[in-house]
Amino acid sequence: MDHRFDPALECLHRVFGYHDFRGRQREIIDHIREGGDALVLMPTGGGKSLCYQIPALVRSGTGVVVSPLIALMKDQVDALREAGVRAASLDSTRTGAEAARIRRDLLTGELDLLYLAPERLLMDSTLELLDRAPTALFAIDEAHCVSQWGHDFRPEYLQLSILGERFPGVPRIALTATADPRTRQEILARLALNRAEVFVSSFDRPNIRYRVTPKGNTRDQLWRFIRQEHPDDAGIVYCLSRKRVDETAAWLASQGRDALPYHAGLPAETRRLHQERFLHGEGVIIVATIAFGMGIDKPDVRFVAHLDLPKSLEAYYQETGRAGRDGLPANAWLAYGLQDVITLRQMVDQSEADEARKRVERGKLEAMLAFCELTTCRRQALLQHFGEELDEPCGNCDTCLEPVETWDATEPARKALSCIYRTGQRFGTGYVIDVLRGGADERIRRNGHHRTSTYGIGADLPAATWRSLFRQLLARGLVTVDEEGYGTLQLTEASRPLLRGESTLELRREGVKRRAKAKRTATRFDDPDDQALFDALRRCRRQLADEHGVPPYVIFHDATLVEMVEQRPADTEELAGITGVGERKLERYGDAFLDILSTSHHPAYRPSGE
Repeated sequence: MDHRFDPALECLHRVFGYHDFRGRQREIIDHIREGGDALVLMPTGGGKSLCYQIPALVRSGTGVVVSPLIALMKDQVDALREAGVRAASLDSTRTGAEAARIRRDLLTGELDLLYLAPERLLMDSTLELLDRAPTALFAIDEAHCVSQWGHDFRPEYLQLSILGERFPGVPRIALTATADPRTRQEILARLALNRAEVFVSSFDRPNIRYRVTPKGNTRDQLWRFIRQEHPDDAGIVYCLSRKRVDETAAWLASQGRDALPYHAGLPAETRRLHQERFLHGEGVIIVATIAFGMGIDKPDVRFVAHLDLPKSLEAYYQETGRAGRDGLPANAWLAYGLQDVITLRQMVDQSEADEARKRVERGKLEAMLAFCELTTCRRQALLQHFGEELDEPCGNCDTCLEPVETWDATEPARKALSCIYRTGQRFGTGYVIDVLRGGADERIRRNGHHRTSTYGIGADLPAATWRSLFRQLLARGLVTVDEEGYGTLQLTEASRPLLRGESTLELRREGVKRRAKAKRTATRFDDPDDQALFDALRRCRRQLADEHGVPPYVIFHDATLVEMVEQRPADTEELAGITGVGERKLERYGDAFLDILSTSHHPAYRPSGE
């Protein structure tokens, strides 16, 4: 293919080893090359970084990238340098001599890309340095950090509007994977991207299978999922509390998995070491609070599991998006329960936020719960939340693969609502269920509720069914939880039509054994010879990664190794046609992988001299 008259496509192929642009990448790159500003919304794994890396390489000057985390900057710089790009980060880990060399390279035009944290960029000395440097563009990564409504808010991002004022002729591109319409407007306003073109790619991640299950024995549920579907894979398990993180990581380790905790309560050095092991290892599981994950550029995460309900669909989308960045099949698995809703609602109500912020947070929580209780396609609902329509059910979520059974819950729901009312709207779920089922709890007698008309009228249904019903009433907005933090149930205006007999109610039927159909995992092959070759290629990659001091995926992604197995390239020219094999990597690693591919029995790769 002749790329001489298309510098962007030539760069894509020569440096990064890709043959064609995906989605709207080409439009965005051309717009930035021509000097325009842009806001880019593209899902994790969609190729956002190429949208500023390629313009930086083909425009005159250095591309300056604002990134919120040192670890993220290091990962990107390592990967770019392996691809032959002159990249560096100026951060607090640099020695004086290293920082001086980077500044010198910037001023003399010896850098293609420079990564900076917002705090570093906003320093007077850095801005004065950039005044003297030839600058190709400014890229503001993880731009949702500017939103004061989001959990990743970084105050320093609010000051980045200075870039447009101080460097008016330099194009700016803001990028994020997570932004609803409200957040998009906030990004544009706060970064003063007044003339920016907005590029919204599809938020769909078709390779991720979404699965949601009510909580039972959560630990056993998690282990069954991991053991059956991801026995050797890397993954992330999210928990709401630090204590639960520590306990779950220790328990998974006791089951024989390489599992590590990560949360803000651990020493900084421990967090760094655990993140390094996760990034450099294969098959490592990180158990974490939401303190972990932003900017994690590990492409071979095969699953993300949530042991507690996320606070919002935005958080859920962002966290699950860390799975399957390489495009290979991945799982998003979530277990949730009524107590999750009560706990999160209490956290919102007891926070120091103003009432407007609390209303927004309650709305986000209600949308998250409604997603969990869906009986229709989850992907359609998730995309709709971000303003995107999916014409047909996806066929790759639990509700598509195993349609949900429903039941007419009109009468039980009326009984439940009446019982909440008759007991004064002053009690939690467990107490109301006890009254409905005619329990002998001393409190019921002491409060006189054994004499109410709703005492014992629900004895025909088990407690588990009532818990499911109350959870779904919360999801439908017919019931709410008090704002004082006691977890008491209260009726809403929306419950009136049902209580008056003016409407009916269909709910999910719980307790029916539902299991999504199995699917071949991303890196397991049906043919033993294919599997043996893939394993040998992974061992080769592992050795090279150790020798070069980088994570294995920086050498090649799993998707590249899978394509090698499927295509069996026999020489350098054919290997160059494999996705992800750029010019520099072909030169450095091509012979090692061709040796494995050309050996008929695919023996394990071993260091020379072994």
